[in-house]
Amino acid sequence: MKVGTDGVLLGAWAGTEACSRILDIGTGTGLIALMLAQRCKAVIDAIDIDADACLQAQENAESSPFAGRINILHSSLADFAQAGTNRYDLIVSNPPYFVDSLRCPDRQRNTARHTDTLTLEDLLQDSRKLLAPQGRVALILPYDQKERLADCIRAQHLFLSKEVSVIPVAGAQPKRLLTELSTDTSASPTFSSRLTIEMARHQYTDEYIDLTKDFYLKM
Repeated sequence: MKVGTDGVLLGAWAGTEACSRILDIGTGTGLIALMLAQRCKAVIDAIDIDADACLQAQENAESSPFAGRINILHSSLADFAQAGTNRYDLIVSNPPYFVDSLRCPDRQRNTARHTDTLTLEDLLQDSRKLLAPQGRVALILPYDQKERLADCIRAQHLFLSKEVSVIPVAGAQPKRLLTELSTDTSASPTFSSRLTIEMARHQYTDEYIDLTKDFYLKM
């Protein structure tokens, strides 16, 4: 599994304040779990349905300074939610997002990228079961799933607390949506903003550098 900009964005952006336990759904390489461990002192459970991904994430976690706080677990979200042994202050996911699109020959990449194994509806339903009373869910999604997300939020009685429209290069339309959801009915009105990644090829904006500079060797 490659390290992608989506994972970097979510790992740098998700709010870790007042978190003692975090769940990373679909951890892949463990990238987001490692980034969150760098940003806070929480214990992080990281699950993935793919056994090889879990082995890779485990190796990466054990090679980090945060090994004692990251637990890599081979499990589907449905099974993990059914067991339901912990409640989480923050749940993060960079979920599968291709719907009704062509498959590539690589089974593992299909599992990671296509919604057959985890739909947005199931993701939010099971995450809702695992949230602590004041818990939050942070996701990164394709921007064209914004309306679908709104329907899922209503169905699960969640509330949108903040969102960022991510623009890949200056002048383009948004391609990704960073979003934070909560169960708090008294939450403030949704805070919406925009983030542009590049002014031109490999010319990163100051706002992207400020967000992610702690995670790159060269930026």
